[in-house]
Amino acid sequence: MTVEPRHAASVIVLRDSEEGMQILFVRRSPDLKFMGGAWVFPGGAVAEEDGERISDDLRFRKCGVRETQEESGIVLPDPLALVPFSRWITPEPAPIRFDTRFYLVRSPNGAEPAPDRREVDRAEWWTPAEALDKYVRETAELHFPTIKQVERLAPHAEVDTALDEASKSSVEPILPRVAATDDGFEILLPGDPGYDKAI
Repeated sequence: MTVEPRHAASVIVLRDSEEGMQILFVRRSPDLKFMGGAWVFPGGAVAEEDGERISDDLRFRKCGVRETQEESGIVLPDPLALVPFSRWITPEPAPIRFDTRFYLVRSPNGAEPAPDRREVDRAEWWTPAEALDKYVRETAELHFPTIKQVERLAPHAEVDTALDEASKSSVEPILPRVAATDDGFEILLPGDPGYDKAI
């Protein structure tokens, strides 16, 4: 039986630095049952406090702002400043599923993260190249949707260009599928060979 995905929002906080554009990553506490120890973007499930009688888009934005503050301590003053970037839906066989809207936003000047020490135990700024290197070397646990979005941001040296590109792009839902291989399994995206036959 397929589990209905929960609505969620996640915010990719960006800042310019001498090393180039940096992304805020937070590490989920290792003792959490779901994705414990993984490095992710701040985010979480949409809650009643995000507004039940407002548009879906604004609910997701308010959720992203709330979760960013709760997990990283960074206050984003205006939900409307968030730029829609992507929408990922957890594959259907997964026991826990989310329909997550991802947004880009420029970090407030001088803002530094302060993890909540409950759901998140660490927070760091990495350039896309640093994040990809940590993934390849397996020195940080980063999951498939996170890496795919880092790869999309990697060509941008500055926050302005990343925000500009995102503002001109349409957001279509991405539903990965899982295909069996000789080595176990692989994750396929729409358009990949074998996607239509995968589950």
